[in-house]
Amino acid sequence: MWVTKHRYKVLQGAMRERIREIIMQTCAEMGVHIVKGVLGRDHVHMFLSIPLKLSLSNVMQRIKGRSSRRIQMEFPELRKRYWGRRFWACGYFSTTSGNVTDDIITQYLELHSSK
Repeated sequence: MWVTKHRYKVLQGAMRERIREIIMQTCAEMGVHIVKGVLGRDHVHMFLSIPLKLSLSNVMQRIKGRSSRRIQMEFPELRKRYWGRRFWACGYFSTTSGNVTDDIITQYLELHSSK
């Protein structure tokens, strides 16, 4: 899970669809399987299956970096709001699905997407 810088609610319309495409494309290139994903107006929830050869930090660096760069290039109106050239806030939250089953995580994401 990660959020936009300053929690601005900008993930709407064409930008929302484009971010979804960029994230799916980036994950496919790395061999990362997206089990479930939900885009809020100011944050992203993803349930990923990452190959053992990749580290989570490298996956997140590539997803956030590539999506930030492309979104700011394709939507120039964001330059006024995100003048520091960072679209996403620093950091992310992650946990493993060891203590909680995969079904519970997908149920949570489905409930979150219905809000």
